[in-house]
Amino acid sequence: MKRLLSFLAALAIAIVALAPAAHAGDKDPLFVNLTTDEPHRASMALAFGGNQHGRGHPLTVFLNDRGVHLAAKSQAGKFGAQQKSLAELMAKGATVLACAMCMKHYGVAQADLMAGVKIGNPEMTGSALFADGAKSLTW
Repeated sequence: MKRLLSFLAALAIAIVALAPAAHAGDKDPLFVNLTTDEPHRASMALAFGGNQHGRGHPLTVFLNDRGVHLAAKSQAGKFGAQQKSLAELMAKGATVLACAMCMKHYGVAQADLMAGVKIGNPEMTGSALFADGAKSLTW
């Protein structure tokens, strides 16, 4: 019985030692699909993304559908707090992409975009969305 317990203890230690680290995935990228121009929901998305970015997760914010209004300089009066958040995120290394099709639909010109916001394309957006281990959230 003593040998069996010793063997089981040794086996458990070996399994734990060979198991993947508990911290695997701690730096997985986060892709936030931001479709809203409702200020509170947009602020929630940006705060959540910023918190995770601060924990070491690479962050991409995709301004999709009505979300493109958040990055329009002409909308600074309505979205000043969100534009401040976007600028702070980009200054800390986050990527902000705007949907070109949505910009066209809502009449947001490239010249009206905040500095640092990139116009997404299938390659750029897809590489962020489908990056190894990427997680995606939508607001």
